[in-house]
Amino acid sequence: MEEYKDINKIIGKNLLVLRKSKKLTQMELADAFNYSDKTISKWECGESLPSIEILYSIAKYYGVSLNDLTNENFKIEELSPSIEQKDKSFPTKLIITLLAVSAVWLLATILFVSLQITLDKSYPLIFFWAVPLSCVVLIIFNSIWGRQYLLPIILSVLIWSLLACIHVQLIQYQIWIIYIVGIPLQVAIILWGALIKGPRHKNKQTKIKKTEKKKISNEENISINLNSSENLNTNEIKKD
Repeated sequence: MEEYKDINKIIGKNLLVLRKSKKLTQMELADAFNYSDKTISKWECGESLPSIEILYSIAKYYGVSLNDLTNENFKIEELSPSIEQKDKSFPTKLIITLLAVSAVWLLATILFVSLQITLDKSYPLIFFWAVPLSCVVLIIFNSIWGRQYLLPIILSVLIWSLLACIHVQLIQYQIWIIYIVGIPLQVAIILWGALIKGPRHKNKQTKIKKTEKKKISNEENISINLNSSENLNTNEIKKD
């Protein structure tokens, strides 16, 4: 009986912590699950316990597991960051990358203007060469941020823009055949990109499946324990 009350208090305390972390009122939570705010209050005070189905729904609502709800030392900080939290840094990374690329074009513009003023000659090819140089900058920042799935695309743009720059730079020689070099390189990039995505995707799926199996196993064990506690409590009440 005491163990059953302890479980109620632990779950109630965790439900209270989770609700406050989401800045929800008891009435708002009650409306979400079609219960009264008094029932929510009883759950959080440990006076009663929702059914295992409702408890599972609440856990999914907060993005936690049943194991988290029954953890006596549960803390919000211990939760793994959600997808939204992980993606919060993406705009900052994107802005930093774009600033680095814009620095390349700023340098190209300054060089173009300087040559125009000092030598009174126009060199538009400077902007052509800014494209592959921008790709090099993108590759550097992409390696820092760890988004490998973008690398084949950037490399493809780098190769063809570099070949185009060489062709335009030496246009008087009519070296159209230089583009043939890009074909095997492009094929190699495509195959390499498939090699990167394949194993990573497979490993990711395997990890997800293992995590889901572990989570389901933990939730089943908790469900059995909770049901056992409820049956024990019912039997004790009948004896009394």
